[in-house]
Amino acid sequence: VLFHRVTFAAITIALQLLVLIAVIIRFNQFFPFFYAISLLASIVAVFVIINNKTHPDYKLAWIIPILSFPIFGGLFYFFVGRSKLSKRMRNKMHVIEEKMRASLNKQPQILAWLASLDENAANQSRYIQDYSYCPPYVNTIAEYFPLGEKKFARFIEELRKAEKYIFLEYYIIEEGIMWNSILDILVEKAQQGVDVRVIYDGIGCLFTLPLGYDKRLEKMGIKCCVFNPLIPILSLKLNNRDHRKIAVIDGKVGFTGGINLADEYINEIEKYGHWKDSAVMLKGDAVWSLTVIFLAMWDYLRGVEEDFNQFRPKNQIIDVPQGRGCIQPFSDNPLDDEPVGKTVYLNLINKAKRYIYITTPYLIIDNEMAMSLATAAKSGVDVRIITPSRGDSWVVQRVTRSYYKMLVTNGVKIYEYTPGFMHAKTFTVDDEYGVVGTINMDYRSLFMHFECAVWLYRDNSISTMKEDFLKTLEVCRQITTEDVNNIKWYHSLLYSIFRIFAPLM
Repeated sequence: VLFHRVTFAAITIALQLLVLIAVIIRFNQFFPFFYAISLLASIVAVFVIINNKTHPDYKLAWIIPILSFPIFGGLFYFFVGRSKLSKRMRNKMHVIEEKMRASLNKQPQILAWLASLDENAANQSRYIQDYSYCPPYVNTIAEYFPLGEKKFARFIEELRKAEKYIFLEYYIIEEGIMWNSILDILVEKAQQGVDVRVIYDGIGCLFTLPLGYDKRLEKMGIKCCVFNPLIPILSLKLNNRDHRKIAVIDGKVGFTGGINLADEYINEIEKYGHWKDSAVMLKGDAVWSLTVIFLAMWDYLRGVEEDFNQFRPKNQIIDVPQGRGCIQPFSDNPLDDEPVGKTVYLNLINKAKRYIYITTPYLIIDNEMAMSLATAAKSGVDVRIITPSRGDSWVVQRVTRSYYKMLVTNGVKIYEYTPGFMHAKTFTVDDEYGVVGTINMDYRSLFMHFECAVWLYRDNSISTMKEDFLKTLEVCRQITTEDVNNIKWYHSLLYSIFRIFAPLM
């Protein structure tokens, strides 16, 4: 614990604060000037917050503490509160984003075909294509995995088939049965000349991997980059995380979903009871979008400019069954002020006719999302949401439950997964639409993180998703109107306070 880099960072930041306090004490005769400057900084911060493009709830969550603590509130906001990357980093990422746009060709023929089937489907697909640059595909098959164990078994099988490259981009990697089994294959493939690359998030792996693990992988022949690692100074960069879970093998097979590379995701160890998660495997043309999403991030982190087309597989022959629909992987990022993930979710909610089935580990939503769910339920749509009965954070679990009363009293059916932790992020709608990915229903996923998912239309995997949801309901406890009306007053007060600061969680 003493020598962990988190301890080092905490001590370093504490020393910075102590130096600041010492300076204030040493020059206490100038305290009125310092107070005036701090107060001015807080006023400026409030004006900046009011006039920026962030979500109104996020603005409120910062304005209240800044006005409550004007001496340090504004300064603290400028150090850690801003959710955007620096201008230099944004410009650098913009170049890669343009490269991504150029590498993913639009598909007007598929959109026209979708429009002939369903104009709503075509509109949703067109939005994803225009704002995440990722087009729809038909020459692709998808397989849905209802548990981490099932995905892991297939993942190992596909890794062993790799011939050209393996790309992995994960929020969390932790040494154990799952990762060590994968690592053995990666080392073996790297020795055979396969191009093996790994990206992991610096905060996601803060407690799961030792310092310098990327260099250890490099020595094994595995190329590695760390996204936005922890630095021991007060920094505004920490808000943006790479929350994606992407695996691409030879550009022919791709995986994404909620499953990180750690043992709790396959229930080899127990953290919060049984871990319920999901993933999807793609084979065919749609894997190209996942490949480009990975390469765009890789080039940004590595500072290189590669020809993406050298990684495009040629002459893929996929046995796609008759009657299959369309598949559209997509990415979301905090750089363009376009909440793609949130908009995709809202489109599904607002266009639903019969049912909406949702699984999410966190239900920390804005008023727009809450009202859309409530309106759908009041209009006769069967809206059901499964959340965990055991959360990975006491505070976040309470914030999630603070939304129950408003939703349940408006007809939304909420269930808690009694065996343990629900980590899957899925939407299943009307037997026609599905989304599987990394996007939680919380502010960080919807506005601050790099995310990805797969949008499905009339694909056979949607029926599997529905069956999994209904089967999961059998081990869930429904939250009743009586439950939400009998909440103790002090819990209601606590929920109200938590709701104010929900965008920061």
